[in-house]
Amino acid sequence: MNKVIVTGGAGFIGSHIVEELLRNDYQVAVIDNFSTGREENIEGLPIEVYDHDITHPSVIDLIVSLSPDYIIHQAAQVSVAASVKDLLFDEKVNIRGSLHIIKAAIKAKVKRVVFASSAAVYGNPVALPVTLAHPTQPESPYGLTKLSVENYLKMSSKLYHLPYNILRYSNVYGPRQDSKGEGGVVAIFSDCLTTNISPVIFGDGEQTRDFIFVKDVARANVKALSARKNISVHVSSGSCISINHLFHAMKEAAGSNMNAIYKHARPGDIRHSTLANEETKSMLNWEPSIELFEGLQETIQFSKKASQWQLIKG
Repeated sequence: MNKVIVTGGAGFIGSHIVEELLRNDYQVAVIDNFSTGREENIEGLPIEVYDHDITHPSVIDLIVSLSPDYIIHQAAQVSVAASVKDLLFDEKVNIRGSLHIIKAAIKAKVKRVVFASSAAVYGNPVALPVTLAHPTQPESPYGLTKLSVENYLKMSSKLYHLPYNILRYSNVYGPRQDSKGEGGVVAIFSDCLTTNISPVIFGDGEQTRDFIFVKDVARANVKALSARKNISVHVSSGSCISINHLFHAMKEAAGSNMNAIYKHARPGDIRHSTLANEETKSMLNWEPSIELFEGLQETIQFSKKASQWQLIKG
């Protein structure tokens, strides 16, 4: 049985990847410092769990000692706004931490590293949908760190023969996404709609995003373990929706008539983004399976249950 280490495996996306790996009969070990990951996301699963920080060099020896066949690297600082506010912390987690993972992968002679990258590597698109041939011009420190790690992986493949696959995510949403901090707009709206608090929309709301359901992202990661090596692909729906239309759809799914509050746009935010996924479908033998409204309903139901549980607890 092949062993996979998932960094950030107790987090929103990571925990869904863990479940998908188990469904496909992989042995799984999770490395997470639980700064944003939650124990309840992976509670009761037949996995190994290591409370460890990827920014600490000792994570290299830990990974080598576990002798993994593969590493799926999800652990990251994921907030564009936080990266603008604190360049050094963003660099520490996303570059230094990732270099520890790459170093460990080389020493452990893993068969492949699958890396969670982002549409943020492109910056503001010059044409839509964004294809893999689009120039990479990040407009935030977060996007720059993701692109830097991509380049470190490509260089490590040449210098140390480390196989990799890079998955550039569009806007991932779904159950377990934290509405705090960056959170993701779907998680924030869902939390607001289930607690009757008016959400904030930054800018005019006409900015567009490409939303992809977390379980589809998890499937793409598992597919990437056995796909052709040393590729970069988009994990996306291939379509877009404005934030205003998203909010209206979520109001409908939640049965709410709440209104949003509009505030000034945030620095570093991209105006429009859609990632083409035709190449992904062929290279990973994968395609999105969850329609947006269906995914929004599942996300809101999860938020309602979580909100009720919080009331019971306290």
